Amino acid sequence: MTDPFFSKSVTFICTHNQDGAMGMVINRPTDITFSTLFEKINLELHNNNIADQAVLYGGPVQPERGFVLHAPGGEWDSTVNILESNALTTSKDILESVATGSGPAKMLLSLGYAGWAAGQLEDEIKQNAWLSVQAKDTDTLHKILYETHYEDKLNATLSLLGINLAMLSDVAGHA
Repeated sequence: MTDPFFSKSVTFICTHNQDGAMGMVINRPTDITFSTLFEKINLELHNNNIADQAVLYGGPVQPERGFVLHAPGGEWDSTVNILESNALTTSKDILESVATGSGPAKMLLSLGYAGWAAGQLEDEIKQNAWLSVQAKDTDTLHKILYETHYEDKLNATLSLLGINLAMLSDVAGHA
């Protein structure tokens, strides 16, 4: 991928249909912490366990808007289920729950998302701009999404394909 933002990124595809695709980059932490963000949106964060956790830069679309990718469960105003293993919520009420410690136990918070018009992602995949992989099960997916450090998510994801990043080159040889 020649775009420096998407180079070596891991993007979790949340929706993909005839209208296009939407995903969240899961390995690009910002310098904004949960405590900083919550202060800016006037929510008092009582959950000190996540205060220093980084907010992700989820993509270039709507970078001023928050997106919470989380394990299923909970009742929030604007939630889309992703299969049976994850959900994406964009309403402030989930952040209010997180602030009090009653939010989802497993979650990622991003500003912005990655989006593709109808057929655009498919074209990029055909051009070998992306490698795609599906986790073999929910436990593996949740381990990569919610338990693996940001710096290790790319290697963890590539290992599902049997690929070692150190063995890849960004230049082609000539015979």
